[in-house]
Formats: sequence, structure tokens, C-alpha cells
Amino acid sequence: MHWWASPFPLPLCAELGFPPLNGLLWPLLLLFLWYCYRMGSDLPPPGRAHPGGKHKSGARRFMMLSRGAASGGPREAASGSEGSGVQQAPPPCISTQTGEDEDPDGREYLTPVPGRPLFPAQASAAGRKLYAALQEYAKRYGWVGMGRIHKALREQVRLSDHSTIQRPHLFFLPDVPSVPFFPRDAHRHDIELLEAQYPLILAEFQAVYQWGVDSKLGWSGPKGQTGFPLYSAGVCVAGNCRSCPYTYRTLLSLRTFISSNSLGGAGFVLLGPGVTLGGSYGPTNARLRCHLGLQTPPLCELVVGGEPQRWSEGHCLLVDDSFLHTISHKGPPEDGPRAIFSVDLWHPNVAAAERQALDFIFNPDL
Repeated sequence: MHWWASPFPLPLCAELGFPPLNGLLWPLLLLFLWYCYRMGSDLPPPGRAHPGGKHKSGARRFMMLSRGAASGGPREAASGSEGSGVQQAPPPCISTQTGEDEDPDGREYLTPVPGRPLFPAQASAAGRKLYAALQEYAKRYGWVGMGRIHKALREQVRLSDHSTIQRPHLFFLPDVPSVPFFPRDAHRHDIELLEAQYPLILAEFQAVYQWGVDSKLGWSGPKGQTGFPLYSAGVCVAGNCRSCPYTYRTLLSLRTFISSNSLGGAGFVLLGPGVTLGGSYGPTNARLRCHLGLQTPPLCELVVGGEPQRWSEGHCLLVDDSFLHTISHKGPPEDGPRAIFSVDLWHPNVAAAERQALDFIFNPDL
């Protein structure tokens, strides 16, 4: 039997049958590893790329600042350049505001912009109040995810410049896909839940309707379009909810029901025969209005953004009422009123952080 005399094991290259590395390859390997390390450390952090494609590493910026400090600051640098005919202005003050001009794609809304006013001077008192509420929210929870809302509040003064087909009168959230009617898949869970509870919701509607349409019994609104609200502008109507316990529990089971701010509501809505309501816009495009048909005569129609639709008993319609919409009931008096259960749901493209911020900004108590 052959025994290996050396106490040290064979190198890996000898065990694999390769010739050993000579002395020149080791320094080359170390240089290659050092080069990879430097290349990785000089890359800019993700999400900080300049829109024009120019990057500066942190070390390079530090060197530039160090040189400026060593030369005595911006004033001495400007005086030293006068002899060469180049005039250098001092750096402007930077304020933390939106950077729409710096980012044409609209992705970085909170980029510091030199010389930009904090908020449009021509903003209304209501717009300034909303912006103050957003600032208070950011102090508590930070600016993460607030880009679109910040941009929307800056552009509130230009709401009248929107297309006449879609012009919400209170709050327009930018970069949100909008169509007059949304498919069921946008809120499949909530729609299927409402349609499954249709018999109970219909029974409770018939009960409160048979009591009489009277303001003393919880009904409100002008003649021809009367409502029985369970939630009104984000506030629960306790007496009406007690009259419709199953419908109230169904509302609480919905995942996207807007129940905590003034943009949302829910309740039964009647439209009398011969009544036409046209030329109106909803308050915001951050929500969708779901209509569950309860009593739908054949000559009732809903036109949103130029697209006509009809209600169907036991089925839901998802409507973006920030579009110009018209509602009509052209049936005879014997057909009775059209009755629906209306629920305000979040737009599917509004993120959870944005929903939380809008609940704070449009809090009914503010």
C-alpha cells in the first residue's frame, strides 16, 4: 500500500490534473477582483438616475463639493472666473416639491426642483386646505407613495382644463386608467358578494319603501330622485342602517367600499317616471360607483361618456361617474320608479397607501 508522506493535502489543481498557477496569474486575479469591486461601488443607487441619462457617483460629488469648499465658497469661485469671461451664478435654493419638468414620464413627483414655488399661488382656499392635510399626513407617515396625490393637488387649479367628457369637480388623480364602464373583473369579489345577497337587499328595500318615502323616515333628496342613504359622505346613517341590518353587514364585508372619507357613500336610490338627469360629473375619478339593480323598468337608461347601458335586476354595473353622464326614466307612471342599490368602491388602480392618504385628506371631520 502506498502512503503519502507529506502532512499537507495536494492542491486542488493537482487533484484535478491541471498544471499549477504560476506567479503572474495570482496578481492578475487580484487586479480583476479589485476592478469588479470598484465598478460595483461606482454604480449609482437604483431609482436615482437622472432623466437625461447622466450619472454622478457619491464619491465624485463629494470631491466636487470638497474642491468648492477649498476655494473659499461660491463667491470666490465666481470672482476667479471673471478674468476668463465666464460668469458663474451661486447655486439656487432647493425646495422639496414636485418635478414634473424634470421627469417627462411622470414617475418621480417629489424630485427637488430649483426655484419652484411650494404651491400654486392661484390655488383656491379648498385646494390649500387639502394640501395642508396632505402635509400633515406626510409628517406622520412619510411621503412614500404620495407622488400622484401630490401632483394632483398641485394641478387642482387646472381642473377646468380637462376634457369635457371627463371632468371631476373635486379631485382628479392623474395617471389612472379611465373608461366609462369597467368590467366585472375589476371588483369581482365585491360584485359577486352583492349579487349573492340580492334577495336580502331587495327584501329590505321593499320594506323601507312600503313604509313611505318621507324625510321623517330616512329618505332624502329632491322629488323624482330620492335616496335612502346608509352611508352619506363617509358617515354612517345609524337609523337607516338599523332598518337594513343585512344590507349593512354586506357593506362591511366589501373589500373596496369607501366608508371613511367624504368621497364615498351607499344607499337605495329612486328615479321617478318621466325624470331625466343630465350633464353632471362625479366628484373624483379615484372611485367607481357600483349599481345593483333592484327594480328596473324597461325604459330606463344610463349614458356615461356617450356609452348607453341599462340596469338589470340582480346584476351590477361598474360606472366611473367622473365622466359626463345622463340618467333617464322614460316609462309611464304605472311602471313605478327605478330602484338601485348604489355603492362607492375604490378605483382598482388606486394603491393602498393612496387610499389611506385620501381617507385622511377627505376625512369628514376635517
